[in-house]
Amino acid sequence: MTSANLFQLGIGLETGAQEEDTRIADREAVDIASGVLNEDRDDHFIRRDGRVFAGTHLIIEVVDGHGLDDEARIQTAFRDCVEECGATLLHIHTHKFSPQGVSGVAVLAESHISVHTWPEIGYGAFDVFMCGDAQPWKAVDVLAKAFGTRDVRVKELLRGDGLVNETAAA
Repeated sequence: MTSANLFQLGIGLETGAQEEDTRIADREAVDIASGVLNEDRDDHFIRRDGRVFAGTHLIIEVVDGHGLDDEARIQTAFRDCVEECGATLLHIHTHKFSPQGVSGVAVLAESHISVHTWPEIGYGAFDVFMCGDAQPWKAVDVLAKAFGTRDVRVKELLRGDGLVNETAAA
C-alpha cells in the first residue's frame, strides 16, 4: 500500500484517534455466552424484558427544523442531549460545509451522537447510540426544542440484540 493510500485511510495523521488494537486475535478466545456478561464484569449491556443488548440506537429525523446550519447551536444541542440523557461527553467535533450544512459527532463514554444537516430543507439526520444507564430517548425532546420543530421522527434499534441472552449470561 502506498503512503498516499495510507494518508487517505487517515493512518499517520495527527487526529487524536488511537490505532485499533490488532492483538485481539492473539488473546484467549472469549466465550460471549458465558464470559461477556458475568456478574463481576461491568459490561454496560442493557437488560430489559428478558433481553440483553449492547445499547439503544435511535435514528432521529428532525423535519422542518430551524438553525440546522449553526455549528454552535448543534454543539449546544449535543451537550444538552448528553446532560439530559445522563451520558458522559468525551469529545465534540463538527464541520460546517459551504454553502450550507453541518456534520458532527459527540463521542461519549456510552457511544455517540452524530448528525448531518440539510438546512435548505430544514432536515437533520441524527443518530443517538447509548449503552449502559444512559437514557437516549430523552434526546428526542431536546432536539425538537433545540431546532424549533414538533416533527421529529424516530426509529429504535437494539444493537447486539439476540447475540447474548440472560440465561447464558447467568
